[in-house]
Amino acid sequence: MDIEPLLPGMETAAASGSAESLWYTRLRMETDGLDYMYVKYARVWIPDPEEVWKSAELLKDYKPGDKVLQLRLEEGKDLEYCLDPKTKELPPLRNPDILVGENDLTALSYLHEPAVLHNLKVRFIDSKLIYTYCGIVLVAINPYEQLPIYGEDIINAYSGQNMGDMDPHIFAVAEEAYKQMARDERNQSIIVSGESGAGKTVSAKYAMRYFATVSGSASEANVEEKVLASNPIMESIGNAKTTRNDNSSRFGKYIEIGFDKRYRIIGANMRTYLLEKSRVVFQAEEERNYHIFYQLCASAALPEFQTLRLGNANYFHYTKQGGSPVIDGVDDAKEMANTRQACTLLGISDSYQMGIFRILAGILHLGNVEFASRDSDSCAVPPKHEPLTIFCDLMGVEYEEMAHWLCHRKLATATETYIKPISKLHAINARDALAKHIYANLFNWIVDHVNKALHATVKQHSFIGVLDIYGFETFEINSFEQFCINYANEKLQQQFNMHVFKLEQEEYMKEQIPWTLIDFYDNQPCINLIEAKMGVLDLLDEECKMPKGSDDTWAQKLYNTHLNKCALFEKPRLSNKAFIIKHFADKVEYQCEGFLEKNKDTVYEEQIKVLKSSKFKLLPELFQDEEKVLSPTSAAPSGRVPLSRTAVKPAKARPGQASKEHKKTVGHQFRNSLHLLMETLNATTPHYVRCIKPNDFKFPFTFDEKRAVQQLRACGVLETIRISAAGFPSRWTYQEFFSRYRVLMKQRDVLSDRKQTCKNVLEKLILDKDKYQFGKTKIFFRAGQVAYLEKIRADKLRAACIRIQKTIRGWLMRKKYVRMRKAAITIQRHVRGYQARCYAKFLRRTRAAITIQKFQRMYVVRKRYQRMRDATIALQALLRGYMARNKYQMMLREHKSVIIQKHVRGWLARLRYGRTLKAIVYLQCCYRRMMAKRELKKLKIEARSVERYKKLHIGLENKIMQLQRKIDEQNKEYKSLLEKMSSLEITYSTETEKLRSDVERLRMSEEEAKNATNRVLSLQEEIAKLRKELHQTQAEKKTIEEWADKYKHETEQLVSELKEQNTLLKTEKEELNRRIHDQAREITETMEKKLVEETKQLELDLNDERLRYQNLLNEFSRLEERYDDLKDEMNLMVSIPKPGHKRTDSTHSSNESEYTFSSEITEAEDLPVRTEEPSEKKAPLDMSLFLKLQKRVTELEQEKQSLQDELDRKEEQALRAKAKEEERPPMRGAELEYESLKRQELESENKKLKNELNELQKALTETRSPEVTAPGAPAYRVLLDQLTSVSEELEVRKEEVLILRSQLVSQKEAIQPKNTMTDSTILLEDVQKMKDKGEIAQAYIGLKETNRLLESQLQSQKKSHENELELLRGEIQGLKEENNRQQQLLAQNLQLPPEARIEASLQHEITRLTNENLDLMEQLEKQDKTVRKLKKQLKVFAKKIGELEVGQMENISPGQIIDEPIRPVNIPRKEKDFQGMLEYKKEDEQKLVKNLILELKPRGVAVNLIPGLPAYILFMCVRHADYLNDDQKVRSLLTSTINGIKKVLKKRGDDFETVSFWLSNTCRFLHCLKQYSGEEGFMKHNTPRQNEHCLTNFDLAEYRQVLSDLAIQIYQQLVRVLENILQPMIVSGMLEHETIQGVSGVKPTGLRKRTSSIADEGTYTLDSIIRQLNSFHSVMCQHGMDPELIKQVVKQMFYIIGAVTLNNLLLRKDMCSWSKGMQIRYNVSQLEEWLRDKNLMNSGAKETLEPLIQAAQLLQVKKKTDEDAEAICSMCNALTTAQIVKVLNLYTPVNEFEERVLVSFIRTIQMRLRDRKDSPQLLMDAKHIFPVTFPFNPSSLALETIQIPASLGLGFISRV
Repeated sequence: MDIEPLLPGMETAAASGSAESLWYTRLRMETDGLDYMYVKYARVWIPDPEEVWKSAELLKDYKPGDKVLQLRLEEGKDLEYCLDPKTKELPPLRNPDILVGENDLTALSYLHEPAVLHNLKVRFIDSKLIYTYCGIVLVAINPYEQLPIYGEDIINAYSGQNMGDMDPHIFAVAEEAYKQMARDERNQSIIVSGESGAGKTVSAKYAMRYFATVSGSASEANVEEKVLASNPIMESIGNAKTTRNDNSSRFGKYIEIGFDKRYRIIGANMRTYLLEKSRVVFQAEEERNYHIFYQLCASAALPEFQTLRLGNANYFHYTKQGGSPVIDGVDDAKEMANTRQACTLLGISDSYQMGIFRILAGILHLGNVEFASRDSDSCAVPPKHEPLTIFCDLMGVEYEEMAHWLCHRKLATATETYIKPISKLHAINARDALAKHIYANLFNWIVDHVNKALHATVKQHSFIGVLDIYGFETFEINSFEQFCINYANEKLQQQFNMHVFKLEQEEYMKEQIPWTLIDFYDNQPCINLIEAKMGVLDLLDEECKMPKGSDDTWAQKLYNTHLNKCALFEKPRLSNKAFIIKHFADKVEYQCEGFLEKNKDTVYEEQIKVLKSSKFKLLPELFQDEEKVLSPTSAAPSGRVPLSRTAVKPAKARPGQASKEHKKTVGHQFRNSLHLLMETLNATTPHYVRCIKPNDFKFPFTFDEKRAVQQLRACGVLETIRISAAGFPSRWTYQEFFSRYRVLMKQRDVLSDRKQTCKNVLEKLILDKDKYQFGKTKIFFRAGQVAYLEKIRADKLRAACIRIQKTIRGWLMRKKYVRMRKAAITIQRHVRGYQARCYAKFLRRTRAAITIQKFQRMYVVRKRYQRMRDATIALQALLRGYMARNKYQMMLREHKSVIIQKHVRGWLARLRYGRTLKAIVYLQCCYRRMMAKRELKKLKIEARSVERYKKLHIGLENKIMQLQRKIDEQNKEYKSLLEKMSSLEITYSTETEKLRSDVERLRMSEEEAKNATNRVLSLQEEIAKLRKELHQTQAEKKTIEEWADKYKHETEQLVSELKEQNTLLKTEKEELNRRIHDQAREITETMEKKLVEETKQLELDLNDERLRYQNLLNEFSRLEERYDDLKDEMNLMVSIPKPGHKRTDSTHSSNESEYTFSSEITEAEDLPVRTEEPSEKKAPLDMSLFLKLQKRVTELEQEKQSLQDELDRKEEQALRAKAKEEERPPMRGAELEYESLKRQELESENKKLKNELNELQKALTETRSPEVTAPGAPAYRVLLDQLTSVSEELEVRKEEVLILRSQLVSQKEAIQPKNTMTDSTILLEDVQKMKDKGEIAQAYIGLKETNRLLESQLQSQKKSHENELELLRGEIQGLKEENNRQQQLLAQNLQLPPEARIEASLQHEITRLTNENLDLMEQLEKQDKTVRKLKKQLKVFAKKIGELEVGQMENISPGQIIDEPIRPVNIPRKEKDFQGMLEYKKEDEQKLVKNLILELKPRGVAVNLIPGLPAYILFMCVRHADYLNDDQKVRSLLTSTINGIKKVLKKRGDDFETVSFWLSNTCRFLHCLKQYSGEEGFMKHNTPRQNEHCLTNFDLAEYRQVLSDLAIQIYQQLVRVLENILQPMIVSGMLEHETIQGVSGVKPTGLRKRTSSIADEGTYTLDSIIRQLNSFHSVMCQHGMDPELIKQVVKQMFYIIGAVTLNNLLLRKDMCSWSKGMQIRYNVSQLEEWLRDKNLMNSGAKETLEPLIQAAQLLQVKKKTDEDAEAICSMCNALTTAQIVKVLNLYTPVNEFEERVLVSFIRTIQMRLRDRKDSPQLLMDAKHIFPVTFPFNPSSLALETIQIPASLGLGFISRV
């Protein structure tokens, strides 16, 4: 960066010119090299005497050499602007409109004074924004109006945010300081400066309030409240009203707020500088003394203030000089109460407070003391002077002494002492000096006590200092105070310049940009003039030491030393008692009068001695060790906390300084304290706040350009701009530059490397390479280059817009033409259609006439034809009838002839056939007889041979078989014939019946025909009669018709009249009905409105009450947690381990709980242990095993004793039962026998165990050597083996007992129904018989075999478990390999460019998900197959079991049951009919709570078990306790459950799954208590079986309320977890991330870089939010949460999203644009789509986003006309007036084509909304939680069907 040619001009301007010429020189530097920008329509700034700078527009291009610029002002006036012929200086260029109103002044392309002034004015006047960044400086303009931007909601919004992400604010600076302190481990300072009235004190106060709110205190002492409470105290004693400010700080202060290692406030310390003591005794016109005096006078009527004898402020000389004792809008009495309250909070007791008020009242009375002159050199106090008397009474001093020393002074010489009277003027000065001294010491004392109250009790780790110090001052008369103030500002300005310069160079070095030293204005010469040797202060101190030193002689020394020797020192032309110093801001003329007196600050020692001798304890305390007490200008009062982490050197002391400490002058003290302050500031990281006073009249939002420019020049803002402009002020990241200027690039220019792309484009756009530099991450531009790029971009966009407009307009005209053509065609079509319809009508009429004619003619012809046809048919009928009758007669005769012939011929044929048949038969018989005789002969011959017999026999057999077969066939044929015959008979009968019915019907019809002929004849007769009657009737009809016509006419007239009357009546009726209807509708509407309003009001009241109740619950839970924490801390403090005590391992303690010694072990049992102490020391492990075994034996003995007691009790019952054998069941003897068997076995086992234990004890006592008892030794192995065998044998015995019991019970069930007559004595004998025969032994052997079988099954299960373990190890190995592969893939991805990296990661993620889906599908198919297979097997088994049970029950006989011996087989148990209860022992309650609540992992439970299983289990346990009527057990279980849930949530309360899981289970438990409570309202949806499970003994309504409260607390905790998870995502995903790429352009930014809208790898996007919402929803659904509750949670989530997004939108000017509104609308639509996908649109979540939707619409709608204002007011009903106005004020165009919102339009909106009654709060309450309800949701799950998985570890509970 080559700027060497600029340096000489700068030095000249700094050395000789005025401040204004200096700035003009800087402007010339900034406009050099930008000649090509001075073209037509370019806008420039020209100087103006009234407005400082005016805007104008070039009317033609500027060419080098032109001496005049043709300009046009904004008001339309043309102007010729003459350039300076020497410098050829061009006016500064104006920034583009889109850059105006920027948050950071360094974001402006042209950095110069007019641009800064205009930007501040636009933000302050148009946008009502009082804060603006200028690089590292926050410029704060005093609005002179209370603004709603300092609430706690604003503090929360800025907390944790980056400084550039939010709009400028004092909270942003405070947050940056707090964050840097925590991040960099470095102390911080906030330097607040400005003129009086600019708002320094308020800014410092708000910064401290931010630290107090954000950090909190490390203890319960409320340190932050004390820090804030110091403000009203210091304001009352150190602030006063001036002409420029009603609450002006008349002292400087530096407050160090200390923090511990966790960065919480632990204390504070305050240093004060240069209290304006002269104000105590003198005030200028329209000014006041310090506030505390007026507060005292306003509170004089209070009883405790009666002794002070105060009155009105106008009564006292020290409070009435300004003539303005009252401040508008300030109640001094109320302020006094606040001051006293603050003193109390800071530990200043009431007695000390009254002492302070006595001293202050004494000062007021001292001011009223008057003096009477005796002569010119002496004076006296009037006798018994009342003000002095009151002063002495209040101060506790002698009246005579004080009166004497007020008028005299003591002079001491080397030899003697003189008392000299003083004149009246000197006496008044001495009185005033005493008053000032008392007040100054009191001020120091109060500061000291405030510091003691704020002193940190623990070690300070770091601090943040807040410096509230006076700004540069210049008045008409400037004295010693102004000199010191301006001297301090010179030092601060030097430090500020160095820091800004350092930051600028560090930025260049970090980005590796070549740079040279930037010249900046160094005010070291001015500082040397003031503080160096022979400087102004040095000469002043020297003059003060002179005996006859005076202001005049001091002035002459100044002239002689510095005049014409130092360029910064001047002498006024018309004065010899003043001097001028050229400060960095302006020239200031100081009057020398009073400098020496104020520097000496002398008080007569005798007056101080009188005060020290006071009886009033507080007064001597003020002057105690006055040499050591620090003055008002001292660096640090006593008790100051030293700086941490920074070594600050004290100011160097001169030789001999310690001996004359009390003689240091005010100037010397101030210089030392200023040096110490600068060392402190240099050792910290500074942050700057420059307060600007916009006008001198305290008008709200009024901007005086002249006053603002003066302060901007004075406070160093323009110096910051100048340093920044000298280098590369505009800085862009490569991504931001690419996003903004992508429109200037062609497709081929875009590379994957953004940096190279930007380089290539810039080389084409800007030819001068000196105008920009490429850093590591940013591009640096010189001043004006961004404006040039913006101009090119705007031209490109304008050309594109013109092309788009051309195309659109052509398209619109085309559309218009098409519409017109279409309209013409439509008209033609309609006309032609009309004509066609007319023609068609004509054709239809013609055709109709023809048709009528046709039908008429046809009718006539048809009638004639019909008559002819009828006659012809009649003739034909007669003729055909005659012919048919003849033919019938002939056919009848022929038929009868044929019949006769048939019968005759048949008889003849039969006769002939018979004769022939007889002849044939006779012939056959003769022939057969002959043949038979022949055959007989042959048979007789053959019969004699044996072979013939055999053949005959064989043939007979065959014939018999053939005959048998034929018989069978004939039988079949016979059967078929029979069937056919039967069917034929049936058909014959049916046909016969049909024929009979037909005959009957014909007969009937014949009779009807006869009757019909008779009726026809009678009818013909009647017709003739009727014809006669018709003729008569026709004649009568004619007469009647004539009469009817007449009557009809009369009736019609009457009807018409009646109709008219009816219509009138109808209209009247309708009118009345309408009125009644309207009234009813109005009444109904009013009633409905009232009802709706009342309903809404009741709902609001209910919600408010519910919200209030739930807030109280939340507060209660917070206090409860605090109480538990304190309790734990106390327990920890009480249970501090003593020396030598060893902490036992947690696993040991948990194991020990199972084997701890019971209280029943006696001392005798402990004796062996005590005698074996040496062996315990040698082998403690063996003895612990031995003791556990002994404990086990003890438990067995206890069990034996309990069984013995139970057996005795049952034997007694059996004896009693013998007396009533008929009433007792017969199986009691069997039960007793069973118990005796069990007892004998247990006794034998116990004896065996005791013997083995005794043997072990002997072995251990006899052999105590380590070899014997060591692990692996024989005794050790024997012990372990026997312990194992004992435990196994114990388990075997338990199972045997259970099996025996099941056998006996089954035997009882088998015997009881079969043999009811058997008594108990017979059964006892049978059992005894079985015992004698050894049947029990056989059963025992069979059971042992069964146990061996079970052991083999256990071994197989063990093997399967080991196989599963191997599989799991293989899966772990596979996962490790997958993890390594993923890491390799990640390493490969990291080497790829960002786009390829994202694509590769997405591809890999898709592949992984696909593989996982395929694996899951395979597993699902396998499981489905397994389920189907098991179902089939289950059905088969169930069928077999049913068959077996039926077969067994059928095959068993009574004899078999009694006689057969019982075989030792495993009898299958019948499935019990469970009652939906769970039984547990009282001592297992803690174990139940531990396994089911405390140690339950929701992740596994939600996936593997049914939803709400823990709730069902707990309720089933409660049911059993209710069934037992054990109220203590119920109460204990419910209390333990609630406490367990609270403990889990306290331990894992930040885990969403845990909180969701227990919210779901708590609600389910609550619903179960309601569903089974027995109340009718909750039993509507129950099944009959569920109604049987209702609670019977206890009403748990109170516990339901407790559970409901617990559910509310869990819900609120769930909302807090949700908020913590969603909070970091919302702003980034909803506002910053560009969901629609390319819509919103990136504007130029300044030094405070905002968060980029380009998504980085770690940036949250909208997809991140939706994924998180999906995660929340799926978890809640998995946990079985009620759907209504899920809707409430979703509504709360969406409210948080909407509130946080809207709040950030209202605090970020860069986000308020049209394009951002589109992005927000799109994001909201995606959220609505998510709601639709999840079927949650009716949850009310969408309505919570309504304010955000309306804000986005407000950004997008048109904002110009009154119609637009009306539309906005009607549209934005969910936004408050403050929010609407804020959005409109913040609206910022991103492109030149957008327009700003006019101030007049905003005022129109405000006028229209002034009647709206809404909250004045700007931000939404993002912490608001809607009141939650738990609608009753009964479960359809049957309790008896619930299975308890083994994974829960609840084996100690059993189903009932």
